[in-house]
Order: sequence, then C-alpha cells, then structure tokens
Amino acid sequence: MKNLIEIRWHGRGGQGAKTASLLLADAAFNTGKYIQGFPEYGPERMGAPITAYNRISDNPITIHSNIYEPDYVVVVDDTLLECVDVTAGLKKDGAIIINTTKKYDDFKDNLKGYEGNVYCIDARKVSIEALGKYFPNTPMLATIVKVTGIMSDEDFLNDMKGSFKHKFAKKPEVIEGNMKALELALKEIQKVK
Repeated sequence: MKNLIEIRWHGRGGQGAKTASLLLADAAFNTGKYIQGFPEYGPERMGAPITAYNRISDNPITIHSNIYEPDYVVVVDDTLLECVDVTAGLKKDGAIIINTTKKYDDFKDNLKGYEGNVYCIDARKVSIEALGKYFPNTPMLATIVKVTGIMSDEDFLNDMKGSFKHKFAKKPEVIEGNMKALELALKEIQKVK
C-alpha cells in the first residue's frame, strides 16, 4: 500500500455511499491505519448526487480538504456517469470501480479517455442474492477493499462482522445477509480494462 490512498465515492442520496465510506474508514482504522472518511453534500435529497471521501495512510494525515486527485473512484450508481465527471483528477495509476451491468464499450466514452484500470460489479445482483433487497453500498465497500488491497479479505471480513454486530444490534437478522454480500462481492468484481 502506498503511504496515502485517497478515494472518492460517487452515489445518490439514499444508496449508502456515505455509510460505506465511513465503514471503510472504521475498518482501516481497526487495522492500525490513520483515516479520514467524510461526505460532501448540501441540501440534497433522496436520489440527488452525493460525494464522499476517504484518506487512508500508515502515517498521520495532515490534509483536511476534499480530494481533488483521487487514487480510486467508486461509482455506486452508473447513471452518474452521464451527468458527473467521475474521472476528474483520477490518477491513471489508480482505478475506477463501477456498479453496472453495462459492457465497457457502452460507457467508456463517459470516462473521458481515462487510461487507468476499470473494474465493474453488478452490485444489484449481489445485493438481491444476499439481502433480498437492493443495497449497493455493501458490495461496493467490498470491491474497494479488494481493488486497493488496503487489508486482506480475511481481516476485512472479520472486522465487518464485528462492525455489523454493533451497527445492527437491534436487527441481528440482517448481519448474515450483509456478510454474504461482502463475500460475494469479493468474488464478483471484474477488471474490464
């Protein structure tokens, strides 16, 4: 892992991009990393585009601003490819991860010539199979961990199990499905470029 990894999340209000970025920050912190996890949004409503960020480092982080040149970008909703420049500032030695069922050729023009790696996952399929409903943030959280190598799959799953036990203390019946969504996503992520 590089000394500092910066991640930008693009989603829509209600899809859990902010929650996923905060869960990633917690998991990285629990492995001894220095972290930041924060959203950027104003008076947005359900369905409006939102942005969230993560910084993860082996050393203390002294930067306190939005991320303008991310190493990685996570796109939770592929309709954002048409209205948001998700590749703005994205480093070509990083990657973009997109929740989509489309083929690369169907959306590559929306990536504005981005030369780095592109990964795709059908988070809807994973979520519905594991949870019975569409919650894209859980599969997308697993994909960013897999692509970045921030921590091992095993450490990540162990940490998330503990995190879910705390988060869903009043709804323990959803823990198993969320864990299954993470496990499936770690296997389903595909590099398309």
